[in-house]
Amino acid sequence: MHDYTRKDIIELVKDEDVEFIRLQFTDAFGMMKNLAVTVNQLEKVLNNKCMFDCVAVEGFAGIGEPDMYLYPDVKTFEIFPWRPQQGKVARLICDIYRSNGEPFVCDPRYILKKVILEAEEMGYSLNVGPECEFFLFHTNEDGSPTTLTHEQGGYFDVGPLDYGENARRDMVLTLEEMGFEIESSHHEAAPAQHEIDFRYDEALATADNIMTFRLVVKTIAKRHGLHATFMPKPKTEESGSGMHINLSLSRDGKNIFQNTSDPNGLSQDAYYFIGGLMEHMKAITAITNPTVNSYKRFVPGFEAPVYIAWSAKNCSSLIRVPAARGEDTRIELRSPDPTANPYLALAVLLAAGLDGIRRQVLPPDSVDQNVFAMTDEERKPLHIETLPITLSDAAKELEKNPFICNVLGKELTEKLIKDYKEKYEEYQAQVTPWEIEQYLYKM
Repeated sequence: MHDYTRKDIIELVKDEDVEFIRLQFTDAFGMMKNLAVTVNQLEKVLNNKCMFDCVAVEGFAGIGEPDMYLYPDVKTFEIFPWRPQQGKVARLICDIYRSNGEPFVCDPRYILKKVILEAEEMGYSLNVGPECEFFLFHTNEDGSPTTLTHEQGGYFDVGPLDYGENARRDMVLTLEEMGFEIESSHHEAAPAQHEIDFRYDEALATADNIMTFRLVVKTIAKRHGLHATFMPKPKTEESGSGMHINLSLSRDGKNIFQNTSDPNGLSQDAYYFIGGLMEHMKAITAITNPTVNSYKRFVPGFEAPVYIAWSAKNCSSLIRVPAARGEDTRIELRSPDPTANPYLALAVLLAAGLDGIRRQVLPPDSVDQNVFAMTDEERKPLHIETLPITLSDAAKELEKNPFICNVLGKELTEKLIKDYKEKYEEYQAQVTPWEIEQYLYKM
């Protein structure tokens, strides 16, 4: 985020020859939406007078009155580097407000801001560093996406084995031009799979950055004749894409998760935070993994976590503590995928961690051996449970967790659960290619 003021925006638009401004917001299911205006409407926009029809937005229909207002956050003003240099295009990320001036309770950005305020009242600030994975596939002659790739690259491979190297480089350079601090980028495990990691920031800025990141990746991929997808598991035989989330709390600018005298380098509050996450994890999964396809990624043998356990010594656990200590001490949640609505995901993660601190919820003992290699008999005495294995199961877990439901709010929770159940029922009714292959010829 920038420290722009209203006056700064007006001057920037004039000095940089900006002609169009996209007013961006995020729907209930994590899809970016926007309303485009010309600079002639800038004063109206900055006066919070830009109205839109909320009924037309998926997940918002039927909740409150239809006409809502977009209140731009001037700190999010950014000029798109890939648009024309004359008559430039800029964006502002907006909050959604009702006609009476009250925040729209189902606006995902508002929900995160509400939990951030609760943290601030406790003296905490949440820092978040995401690790975003995606695939780059070919398009067909009509420009439609496929799951085809000609490459066979794997972890950290280089060009020419890594066919996506040039596209990934342009993504990184574009993101940096938009103010991102890119820490690293590389080819991931599966052919055509990539990861770009940007520096951690406070929770709201990170959620905004994730939405911007998705837009940039898809836009630059298209300019290279490729299709970028954040679908968690596009190919059965390959590893899926995750969005590991690194979390730490600070107070007065100091990381409070660190403790040099602890064997794991963790403070008591860090343990409580882990305890809160683990206690609410089954319900949280409905938010961090919100699609039918999300659960195809939770398969043993493909690195994605399946079991609810934590460790400072192995990577098979749901929650791990990376080796960095001191101010870099953090916990890494490995289950989320990049289809998650980042505002809702960070809201429920922060709320669950704070709940653990308030109630001093200690996590179970760490599990320092490979959880995947353990038998059911070995996991049972350690009380190691599994994540929900379908979207329907996750919806049921959310439904019976009043704490997480309260974080999201009654209206939005009901909308999400209804959608999850309908999507899963629709999926269950489909006849898949696997069924045709297995049964058609012999039944």
